[in-house]
Amino acid sequence: MFRKILITGVNGQVGHALKHALATDTTLNVISLDRSQLNLTDAEAIRRVVHAHKPDLIINPAAYTAVDKAESEPELAYAINAAAPRVLAEEAANIGASLIHFSTDYVYSGNKVDPYIETDATHPISVYGQSKLAGEMAVSAVGLPHLILRTSWVYGAYGNNFLKTILRLASEREELRIVADQMGAPTSSQSIAQAVMAILPQWQENTHGVYHLVNSGFTSWYGFALAIVDEYKRVQIERGWPVLKTLPSNIKAITTQEFPTLAVRPANSILDCTKLATDFALQLPNWRAALIEEMKALRLS
Repeated sequence: MFRKILITGVNGQVGHALKHALATDTTLNVISLDRSQLNLTDAEAIRRVVHAHKPDLIINPAAYTAVDKAESEPELAYAINAAAPRVLAEEAANIGASLIHFSTDYVYSGNKVDPYIETDATHPISVYGQSKLAGEMAVSAVGLPHLILRTSWVYGAYGNNFLKTILRLASEREELRIVADQMGAPTSSQSIAQAVMAILPQWQENTHGVYHLVNSGFTSWYGFALAIVDEYKRVQIERGWPVLKTLPSNIKAITTQEFPTLAVRPANSILDCTKLATDFALQLPNWRAALIEEMKALRLS
């Protein structure tokens, strides 16, 4: 049973949600570290911090997530997404701790027709995806008790993400053009944090490796944008929020070719979570239900 848990990247979406979820368990000693307290580009600093705190478990949601920028900053992406997880795993092993590391749907090419399962061949098509896969491999190679949780399309009421971007743009523009031929499961940071809370009490050292962890169901970015505007309208009056300029009918579906980006995105990011359900009796809420909960937690500045 874990009693002392160190969380990295607590100013990120998942780290922030984990920090607040774990704080509800008063039996836990939670050490929450942001970038200023733990520089993941400095291997020696990582070693010092881990040995200073000596946690039972390290949870590492911290990552370089600037997908397009990674194409021109591969060294930094690999330093944070591959080298840092390796050092965290090595130091966790040295003190007898376990590790939960977060990864991404971007480790896949997106060319598969059906949802991806954990044993499908990986083939990342961007620097970001390649760096995250390298991190997975580095953690696995250390051989300590670990979980690698692959998630997708992460968003939440806290931080910068697709939810916040769509609401900002919809408040400024009368029309939005959103990609409709990339499919995946929008996954809320709250859902991820609650799933980790459910996993911890039942995690045994002989149950380790890669798990897909996403909200159930799937949609496109276009469908996600429509849902965001729709759910905003449901709560806008009671919350006293401003009216959006964009009507749902003015959200237009476009193709990936019509919205070129520096990094190639997987067309299919749908992840099968059967393994998670089998080993941990856990299924995350439907993505639309999770969006409603995140909208309740949203604070507009």
